[in-house]
Amino acid sequence: MDLQALADFNLVAAHGGFGRASRASGRAKATLSRRVAELEQSLGVRLIERGSQSLRLTDEGRALHERTSGPLSDIAEAGEAVVLGASTPRGRLRVSAPVLLAHVAFGRIGARFAHAFPDVQLEIVAEDRLVDPVEDGYDLVIRINPSPDERLVGRRFLHDELLVVAHPDQQRPTASAHDPDGVSVDAVVMSPTPPDTVWRIRHEHDGLMLKPRPMLRLSSMLMMRDAVLAGAGAALLPKLLVDDDIAAGRLAYWGTDTRPPVEIWALQSSRRLVGAKVRAFLDVVEQAFPNRVFVPPA
Repeated sequence: MDLQALADFNLVAAHGGFGRASRASGRAKATLSRRVAELEQSLGVRLIERGSQSLRLTDEGRALHERTSGPLSDIAEAGEAVVLGASTPRGRLRVSAPVLLAHVAFGRIGARFAHAFPDVQLEIVAEDRLVDPVEDGYDLVIRINPSPDERLVGRRFLHDELLVVAHPDQQRPTASAHDPDGVSVDAVVMSPTPPDTVWRIRHEHDGLMLKPRPMLRLSSMLMMRDAVLAGAGAALLPKLLVDDDIAAGRLAYWGTDTRPPVEIWALQSSRRLVGAKVRAFLDVVEQAFPNRVFVPPA
């Protein structure tokens, strides 16, 4: 496949027309049209439906654009880095991150990155849906405990633990032989928490089983933290969310959940090269957690 013809096709597809692509790139409209026609002929499929006033991608054209626009951009970036003798982050960088993690940490991380790399146009989208990096146009997706997916590659860059916390005025219960199934405690829980939930926690050298008695059900951990700060009950929340409140004495730490720590991964399409801007972004993320939960890649 002719890479230049493919690049011309992606240019036309990205700008929605030969004229706009010509104006944006400075390349002759006739040249772009000829190169796309040559690509169609070599592939034996129609990529663009040309109308009198507009054009649209065929299904084959849309699939080719989605699969190749990212890799071609990475190749161009790699080539430019070789010419310059250095890998200089530049261009657009789109990141998808879970809502809670984005709200807690990625505003500050984004600001640090923007100051350090002004030639990169960073966009961080806070969302909990399972996005597809290629179809949704993301360079990087942040996921918590992701399932294995051969289409995605990346690394674990953080881990986090779940803590039971409460307002300092709420007394921490102690284990009792009269409560072998757990000690009941007023609690703030997530909306779908089942009634038979038990919190198994450890604190220094002792363990404790708590049976949360829901005083309030909320759909957001940010709301849960605010409710606990207001004295509504104990809650099971991520360390990243409550660590500063514990250190400042606004929340009391009762114990750490006994389940394995939560893993947080940075992933991208396996069809894309790891570009300079992605590496730079992950470096800034690492610097944001110097002595807390950073896990070096294996």
